[in-house]
Amino acid sequence: MEVNVNHVLDAKGLACPMPIVKTKKEIDQIEPGQVIEIQATDQGSTADLKAWAENTGHQYLGTKEEGDVLKHYVRKSSEEDTTETKHQDVLELENLKDRLEGDEQITILDVREPAEYAFGHIPGSINIPLGELEDRSEELNQDDDIHVICRTGNRSDLAAQKLSGKGFSSVKNVVPGMKDWDGPVNQNH
Repeated sequence: MEVNVNHVLDAKGLACPMPIVKTKKEIDQIEPGQVIEIQATDQGSTADLKAWAENTGHQYLGTKEEGDVLKHYVRKSSEEDTTETKHQDVLELENLKDRLEGDEQITILDVREPAEYAFGHIPGSINIPLGELEDRSEELNQDDDIHVICRTGNRSDLAAQKLSGKGFSSVKNVVPGMKDWDGPVNQNH
């Protein structure tokens, strides 16, 4: 199946959040209704782009795998359809560390990919990658105080919105994310 595209974006070799950051910039360069092909090698980019498109009103068309390259296809929506939303309840990284040191009863949900999680995560955190959250959200208690974290705060923002939309009552997006975390870390690789 040949996909007609209006613009190709090379995001190969880039890790989260860069494929999304570059896509946000590039999609502004095309007209509504046109299709952009995002070429990426980051395995997490499929879930990231799908969630981002859903969050911004653009249409995620699908992904084709060609060797190590993932070709993602997104159709640009009209201006009135593309208001990006952000999760309202945000917690700074330092405040999370304070809560952990204060022995508060909280659930930390790490939505990074398993490989990212294996090389360093907050002790006691639960790993459910963003792309699996829809199918695995029942593993979480809807009444728990859930703090969602990823590498930079982008995937966790999308995950926090998704959980709130499913009826979870206390969900916080932790920013900026694990890239700036200087607290205790477990590794299991």
